[in-house]
Amino acid sequence: MKEKLTEKQNEILIFIKSFISENGFPPTLREIGRNFGISSTFGVKRHLEALKKKGYLNISSNVSRAIRITHSNDDQIERVISRSEDVHQIPVVGRVAAGSPILSEENIDGSISIDRSFIRNAAGCFALKVQGDSMIDAGIFEGDLVIVSPQTFAQKGDIVVARLETEITVKIFDNTNKEVVLLPRNEKYSPIRINNNEDFSIIGKVVGVLRWYN
Repeated sequence: MKEKLTEKQNEILIFIKSFISENGFPPTLREIGRNFGISSTFGVKRHLEALKKKGYLNISSNVSRAIRITHSNDDQIERVISRSEDVHQIPVVGRVAAGSPILSEENIDGSISIDRSFIRNAAGCFALKVQGDSMIDAGIFEGDLVIVSPQTFAQKGDIVVARLETEITVKIFDNTNKEVVLLPRNEKYSPIRINNNEDFSIIGKVVGVLRWYN
């Protein structure tokens, strides 16, 4: 029997197996890093070398897509991978630095598993914990996790995560009359009108909301 995997190593092995199943070829180091919020290829290599050492991977040197899953007789591991092929692992951003969610390894506060039937394309998606009550009439409450698909553009009516100066906010995007306005969904709050002198950018579009009841 092969050496036991850590939780992170098991998640990476599952991701590689699922990626190969979907695309017919293995992911690159950067693709693995993006999925798990690992900013450096060195950080990814450390995990892959551990998987190789434990007998789960074969890795060829100096080739971009050189990862191969080894054949395993460990039925328990194979069942875990099989059950997880239909699940996306979405990193949860645990810290906001310099006004932006930072998807580096030290800023990831775990991950959540979401069935693929609920989200069509999870590439680069991350979860962000909501602060404040400005979107309660849109069904987004403080403490919720919003699932964000990263993009730098938005259409009128999209719920977006935006950066304004050093603040992160979740609002509805409106660009009527060529003026960008961020609309709350709580009558206590006023719309935020963006002028050309402000440091403003779209971080991503909200594609889902998760909430737990204690």
